Amino acid sequence: MAAVEDLHAALREAGATVASAESLTAGRLAALLTEPPGASETYRGGFVTYATELKHTLLGVPASVIESVGVVSAECAAAMAAGARERSGATYALATTGVAGPDEQEGKPVGTVHLGISGPLGETTVQLALSGSRDQIQRDTCLYAVEELLGLLRREDRGVR
Repeated sequence: MAAVEDLHAALREAGATVASAESLTAGRLAALLTEPPGASETYRGGFVTYATELKHTLLGVPASVIESVGVVSAECAAAMAAGARERSGATYALATTGVAGPDEQEGKPVGTVHLGISGPLGETTVQLALSGSRDQIQRDTCLYAVEELLGLLRREDRGVR
C-alpha cells in the first residue's frame, strides 16, 4: 500500500486530485485508492463502466472509437480517463480497460490491459500484457495504474513529461 500512500502524498503536495474510470477492474482501483486514511483529500470519485454503452453514455467515449478499435484499446482508455477527469472535476484521472478473463474479448487475449491517464498536460496510455488468474490481472492492473500516475506526477514535478 506504500505506493498508494505515496501517490496521495504527491497529489497533496501538488494540490491535485484524482478520479478513476474502470472497466476490467470493476471498482477495485477505487477501493485501492481509498484504502489510506485521508484519501478523501485527493480522491474525487470514480466510474465503473463495465458495460460498453456506459463508457459512451457516462464517460463520453466516442462511439467511433468503440466501433473502430473497440473498448480493449489505448484509444478507449484515453477517452475513459479524459471523460472521468472532465466529469469529476479532478486534476488527474486513471482508467482501466482490458481482458481479465477467462475468455478473450474483441480478439484480444486474456491479460491485455490498457491504462489511460488524463491530466493537465493531456492523455497518455500504457499497454500491459499480464498473466495469471482473473484476480491477479485485476489486482496487478490497479497496482500498475497507481505506479504510472505516481511516476507521471514525479516527472511533472521535475518538469519532465
